Amino acid sequence: MSTRKALLVVHLTAAALFVIAMTGTARAQSTGVAACDDFLQKYDTCVTSKLPEAQRATYKAQLDQTRKMWVDMAKNPSAKATMEGSCKQTMDAIKASLQSFGCSF
Repeated sequence: MSTRKALLVVHLTAAALFVIAMTGTARAQSTGVAACDDFLQKYDTCVTSKLPEAQRATYKAQLDQTRKMWVDMAKNPSAKATMEGSCKQTMDAIKASLQSFGCSF
C-alpha cells in the first residue's frame, strides 16, 4: 500500500472514531421506558456539563452501569411494567444529591 493510501486510511479511521465518540451518548441505547430514558438523559447532561472533570468518570461509569441494568430489565415484560415508578424514584433520590453541582431536573 502506498504511503498516500495508508495516510488516507488512517485519517478516515480517525474521523470515524471521532464521530462515534461524539455521538455515542446521543445514540445511547434506550430502555424503552420514557421515565428511565428521561432520567438517564438528564443525568448525563448534568454529569457532562456541571460536574468537575475529576469526578466525571466515576459518575459516567455509574450512569453506564444503570443504563445497562435498565436495558436488561426492560427485556423482561413483568419487570418493564414496574420500571417507570422505579426510575422516577431513582431520579428523585439522585437529583437531590446533584443539586450541589448546580444540576436541576
